[in-house]
Amino acid sequence: MRAYAGSRLSRKCLKLVQGPILRRILNGTGVLLHTGAGRAPLPAPALQAMTQTARGYCNLEVSLATGKRGSRQEVVRPLLRWLTGAQDALVVNNGAAAVLLALNGVARGRSVLVSRGELVEIGGGFRIPEVLTAAGARLCEVGTTNRTHLRDYAEVLAQPRRGQQAIAAVLHVHRSNFAIVGFTAQPELAELAALAHRHDLPLVCDLGSGALHAGVRGEPTVAQVLEAGADLVTFSGDKLIGGPQAGVVVGKAPWVAKLAGRPLARALRVDSLVLAGLEQVLRLHLTGHADRDLPVAAALSQPEAEVALRAQQLATALRGHLDQAWHIAVEPSEAHLGGGTDPLVAVPSHCVTLSHAALSGTALQAGLREAEIPVLGRVRGAWLWLDLRTLQAGSHGQSAEQIAAELAPSLHDALLRTPRST
Repeated sequence: MRAYAGSRLSRKCLKLVQGPILRRILNGTGVLLHTGAGRAPLPAPALQAMTQTARGYCNLEVSLATGKRGSRQEVVRPLLRWLTGAQDALVVNNGAAAVLLALNGVARGRSVLVSRGELVEIGGGFRIPEVLTAAGARLCEVGTTNRTHLRDYAEVLAQPRRGQQAIAAVLHVHRSNFAIVGFTAQPELAELAALAHRHDLPLVCDLGSGALHAGVRGEPTVAQVLEAGADLVTFSGDKLIGGPQAGVVVGKAPWVAKLAGRPLARALRVDSLVLAGLEQVLRLHLTGHADRDLPVAAALSQPEAEVALRAQQLATALRGHLDQAWHIAVEPSEAHLGGGTDPLVAVPSHCVTLSHAALSGTALQAGLREAEIPVLGRVRGAWLWLDLRTLQAGSHGQSAEQIAAELAPSLHDALLRTPRST
């Protein structure tokens, strides 16, 4: 192949040739699991493992004990079993894929029972009814948006059904990215599991974010859901777990084995890099080092007083890098977990706020998106707010001075790139 030798390259083509499209950014939005910004930053052990794996060959599907072909799932299966108490586990390429495979494996060609209050839409406009259809299953709705009782499920299950109308599974979708308050009702998970099992049906639970440890309001742990009687539980690997993008299915061994045997499982499988990173992240959870070493968990658990101090340190450092035309202050704020977790959960935080006499807040943010190191923040009038919890989560342990040294050139870039306000 020869390089493109046209005499007139467009500015767009030059940009494609000169630099990468996917770039590191500084996240000051206050959303820790920011889907648009790549969700959870990876910890150092995961980055090291992924780099080492990418350098050459690895034992992805070779058993070092026998020399014969093995399963790539063995890289993380034991860790997931220990962490959740599940009999078996399977990893695919994202959370939606985990739901898709689970429904395809247990209900293809038949119906799935779902509460109307759980027909949620997840990121990117994907909806549970559409995922069901893509899995080859049919939707059977019960209850109402705000109130679904155990008897609603029982009445449908008591009706004789055949063919595509036959109920193959009960699906519970954790409402994690929105809240319904007021006149509401839903059955306990253990009651729903018992009802499903009386009819010899599996209970499939989609947890979305997938908490491995208690402590995040509104988020049941995977182990708690399994203990309540769920047969299959699906969740993401790159949200509360803090790993690379992946979808996880855990549950009872016969059901997981059934999913692993589906042709779709091969189409949705993950590669060696994802498994290498996820393995190290799961080890951090298993050894009790998650709160210390996972960037999002560390940022989330940092006391508010320390966040306020770091914000003051960053503001002071920025004043040393910028001229007096910049106005810099520190304001209390709130950070959010994001990533489909409870939107009502807010974490006290602090922001460094910036403004410039020659720029509006909107113009400043637009200019920062075009900087060599792009920066995302929140615009409030003439000011741009940069949240310290999210800045720190993506900084890999950098000091306030080091973060300021990266921020300052981007701010200079923004000033040069944007038209001046009049």
